[in-house]
Amino acid sequence: MDAEKLSKLQVQVRIGGKGTPRRKTKKFIKVSGSGDDRKLSAALTKLGVQPIAGVEEVNMFRDDGMVIHFGAPKVQAAVNCNTFAIHGRATEKNLAQLVPGILNQMDPESLAILRKLAEAYQTNQAAGTSGDEDDEIPDLVESFDKVDIKEERAFI
Repeated sequence: MDAEKLSKLQVQVRIGGKGTPRRKTKKFIKVSGSGDDRKLSAALTKLGVQPIAGVEEVNMFRDDGMVIHFGAPKVQAAVNCNTFAIHGRATEKNLAQLVPGILNQMDPESLAILRKLAEAYQTNQAAGTSGDEDDEIPDLVESFDKVDIKEERAFI
């Protein structure tokens, strides 16, 4: 190309205006995950939940001997809907770790249930099973490397 023609083209180049991209960098929007919190709080307000004050801890006992422990939860309840919402940081603890601290809080009926739960947990541990008998993988009886020619032709 001619140098004079090239300089004319350089003069005509404009920055901004019609035909140029509107932004040079792409802006990334951080998703904080608070959309689920908003949906949950909206659903709870529709139910008409009321906060329950004075709850210091919440323990939920599982069948496998573990306990879901909330240290300082926010508890809300809608008694007419039989709905309770527990918010807070949950940790999974072993039943043996929490027993000394919760014995004085339990009534005799709950102690009997806790005793049955502990006995069932001990029998599972003694038997060497954790209650997942259905998760056994069957043995391989055939070799899948050898494929019949008839089956191969059926796929083609």
